[in-house]
Amino acid sequence: MTLPDLDIDALRAFVTVAEAGGFTAAAERLGRTQSAISVKIKKLEDTLGRRLFERTSRSLSVTHDGELLLGYARRLLELNDETVRRFAEPAAEGELRLGVAEYFLSDHLPRVLTQFAKIYPRLHIDVRVGLCGDLVGGLDSGELDLVISRRDPGETRGRGIWREPMRWVAAPTLELAPDAPLPFCALPAPCVFRNRGLAALGEIGRPWRVVYTSASVMGVQAAVRAGLGVAVLSESSVPDGARRLGAEDGLPDLGEVEMAIFGETPRNRRLAEPLVGFILESLSAMRPARPVLAAVPQEAA
Repeated sequence: MTLPDLDIDALRAFVTVAEAGGFTAAAERLGRTQSAISVKIKKLEDTLGRRLFERTSRSLSVTHDGELLLGYARRLLELNDETVRRFAEPAAEGELRLGVAEYFLSDHLPRVLTQFAKIYPRLHIDVRVGLCGDLVGGLDSGELDLVISRRDPGETRGRGIWREPMRWVAAPTLELAPDAPLPFCALPAPCVFRNRGLAALGEIGRPWRVVYTSASVMGVQAAVRAGLGVAVLSESSVPDGARRLGAEDGLPDLGEVEMAIFGETPRNRRLAEPLVGFILESLSAMRPARPVLAAVPQEAA
């Protein structure tokens, strides 16, 4: 018996619906109509002979079969996209010394670079992760070719490539008493995240005390996971399992941080563009509009 082939577009629609939380949100992310997404999901369900979503007038949930398919679908899409990029883009080769701010893609950068190396095996990247000031100094001294780091408002140097919100984050188990000083975990001063957080607390008259200072973002993330206090981090460096805090917790909005690439020249731009484009694509894929839909438990036999 010949098995049917799975439609990549249908798989992409399925994964996007699961991650975005509904058909309307998925249609917006994919640039399709809601009816087109529904047709893709129906085609996939017909091909597999299984229901993938449990729909009611008010909710949408992934079925047990849908949860099983989700892992396979993500792997198939990753392989499909890797293959298309490998053949569609011109081969880049050479060496690039890249500095990356520690709080940018802190948990995901190694995996992103591993995937990039598979597609561009002849482009050798020497990565240095550190704090903004140290990286810019390395660029100015000629130790680095490119730097991806924060760009402050009004700064004209560099090319903006990404904006993301700053977040108040804490362990899910951390209890914050509204009348007690906020326990604060941060990088040493001067640091834009530390400064922005403390300034915001000062504006609303919320008392605070620094309970943990670390020279690395990983140290701040560890303090958050351990429940020592609250930290201000960029969206891409929020550790898995952390709780994002906001107005409902009595904490103000922190605005955004802009990431830029510094050091581009006509000579290195040919090498930089594939890497920067790949990082931005990976960032977009990592930022679903809402958590993946919970699976519907199987009925007892």
